[in-house]
Amino acid sequence: MKPDFYFVRGLILGCFMVVACLPFSAVAMVESCSTADCHADLNDIEFSHMPVADGDCTACHEQVTEQHPAQTGSSFQLVEAGAKLCYQCHDKYGRKLTVHAPVAEGDCLSCHDPHGSNQGPKLLPTDHDLTALCSNCHDSAMFTEAFGHGPAVAGACTQCHNPHEANQLGLLAKAPQQLCTGCHADIAEGLANAPIIHTAVKDSSCTACHNPHSAPAAKLLSQEIEAVCMECHGDVGRKAKKAKVKHAALYRPEKCSTCHAAHFSQHAALLAQPEQDVCLSCHGQDDYSRSKPLKNIAKDIAGKSHLHGPLQDGQCSACHDPHGSDNTRMLTGPYPASFYHPYTTGCYDFCLQCHDKNLLRFEQTTIYTDFRNGKQNLHYLHVANKYKGRSCRACHEPHAANLEKLMSEEGADFGDWKIPTRFVKTATGGSCSPGCHQTFEYDRENPVDYQK
Repeated sequence: MKPDFYFVRGLILGCFMVVACLPFSAVAMVESCSTADCHADLNDIEFSHMPVADGDCTACHEQVTEQHPAQTGSSFQLVEAGAKLCYQCHDKYGRKLTVHAPVAEGDCLSCHDPHGSNQGPKLLPTDHDLTALCSNCHDSAMFTEAFGHGPAVAGACTQCHNPHEANQLGLLAKAPQQLCTGCHADIAEGLANAPIIHTAVKDSSCTACHNPHSAPAAKLLSQEIEAVCMECHGDVGRKAKKAKVKHAALYRPEKCSTCHAAHFSQHAALLAQPEQDVCLSCHGQDDYSRSKPLKNIAKDIAGKSHLHGPLQDGQCSACHDPHGSDNTRMLTGPYPASFYHPYTTGCYDFCLQCHDKNLLRFEQTTIYTDFRNGKQNLHYLHVANKYKGRSCRACHEPHAANLEKLMSEEGADFGDWKIPTRFVKTATGGSCSPGCHQTFEYDRENPVDYQK
């Protein structure tokens, strides 16, 4: 049986009327929003916003006039203003300590494209290098110093910062030290195990010394290393600057890090190695490239049976100030630079810091020294002689010797000659036959009479 003509015509007209009565937005999202004549670019987005991908334009837009496109103005508007629109689907931000300014202002579109992106899935204009995007608001000069931080150079801003909100200042993803050690695992391990931690690391943040984006100095230091250290250790800097005898190590390119570790150490004063090893790293080699070659102290003390007390403890700084001094050899107290120097008050205070302060004051004594012939103080005889008082090094080695009392075997330098001492020790005295006088004996209990 053929269908009735009038029935079919009525059915078609009825369907047309239903479609005609639908809201325009429903028709638009199905048929007309992304046509070649209107929003065709929405068809070419690689990473589309979900409503765009689903063709659901009315999730965000609503028609406000019947005519579209309107002759004047707009026939559509957003269903909510600003971030309220986004919060219809996305979690709301603004509950943490620090909120990114655009988020706080509800300006999501300052960073995100509402329809989609051809670069990545987060509606951002790029999928990796965020430098250009972030620099729209943040000063790009922070990225232009000579030394750049890896994530900043790569534009990986979100490696360190949360883009919406965080419980740390600067929108940091974690507490500063945790954030830095998340990548710098060697530093994390050292901080966890080393007994000595730099106070700046322990009580402050990494940015006390380092710029996190880029810096004018190596290691992302905010200044040259010496200037950074002197921010806290100004007393050391002032002393080193004024010192008459300066430590050359402070003027090497490594400056403070020549001797000290920056973050942690197994050794006191943040030394990179045990104190004596640090010193011998320079003063333990033959270096003839200098106009005044450093003395090879390692060679001097190797195999010696008697070490000077501080050296037994590995403490070069007991005698030498590592940052500079007003005394010869950077000594910690006054000591004459010349071979001949008669004793006067104060001029041998370096040695008398440890040795008896009255050692050189009295011509006769029974208590201040064992180097005596009866009561005659032979230290006084040698050093206090007002014409040719000899300094301590005429007889003693400062670092090590094979003879007791650090008596020198080879002898002191005297121009091009080494003056031999030929010292022999006895239970109550001894004798010496140096190059500077005939053989003399001495005895504390039975003094030798040279008046005969």
